[in-house]
Amino acid sequence: MLSTVRDKAGRTATLAGATLLTGGLLAPDIVPGPGLLAAAAAAGIGLAANIKVWRAPTGVKGTAIALYAAPHAGVAGLLGGELLAPAGVTSHLIQAGLIVLWSGATWWIRPGLLAREVAEEAVTQEIAEVAGTEEEVVADEPAPVYASPEAQWWAEEIATEGGIAPHTVLLEFRKLTPQCVALIIGAAQRGMPVPEMSKAGLSAKFDVPEELIETGPVPHRGANVALVIIGHRPQLAEPEPDLDRDEETWAEIAKVAIPGVQLMEVNSYELRRELT
Repeated sequence: MLSTVRDKAGRTATLAGATLLTGGLLAPDIVPGPGLLAAAAAAGIGLAANIKVWRAPTGVKGTAIALYAAPHAGVAGLLGGELLAPAGVTSHLIQAGLIVLWSGATWWIRPGLLAREVAEEAVTQEIAEVAGTEEEVVADEPAPVYASPEAQWWAEEIATEGGIAPHTVLLEFRKLTPQCVALIIGAAQRGMPVPEMSKAGLSAKFDVPEELIETGPVPHRGANVALVIIGHRPQLAEPEPDLDRDEETWAEIAKVAIPGVQLMEVNSYELRRELT
């Protein structure tokens, strides 16, 4: 809507300028003086109403103002020429040709619209340059380096802001059995204790009951690290009796106490307290 109004106003101004110049050609003693004032006023009002031209970047503001004021300056120059031109048919023909030239060029080029387009293009380029600079800055930021794929997975899935264990890092990962893993977790900020981790969140993430998730300190380490065991802990196998050692011991005893007796089986018993 606004562009349509501006288009019609520009066309009307061009016709008004051509009419004013024609009147100055026919009545050089009357029209040129008031016409100069009218051209200057029209230029001032038009520039004041075109905010885009005034807000154009510094590098193109002068160009945009000059383009907008060019038709008005042309009218002023032609009116001055009509005021000073000598009488005669040749002079009138030259002036008429200049009026036709000004009218045709202004109607076709539309300097007011061109000035606004120059200003808008400059603003668009500035925005694109700023956006491009921001993208370059973001692209130049190095990607985080993780010690292992497990540490990267922990950072992206578990230690996110508002996640299960924010502000933590995975320092070590051990698979104890196919059903059990041990994790050593550290605080992301040096010198700070490991934040409390959500057992319910870990249970949901690993699909393991909460009772099979244990958290606690790392032996001989401070509160800046923590141990997390997930799954069924492996059962320690009972040590098998060292029969070879027992046989050697018995053979030494048999040499002195009961020669010829051979050790056939070893059984161990827990002595009652009163016998020890």
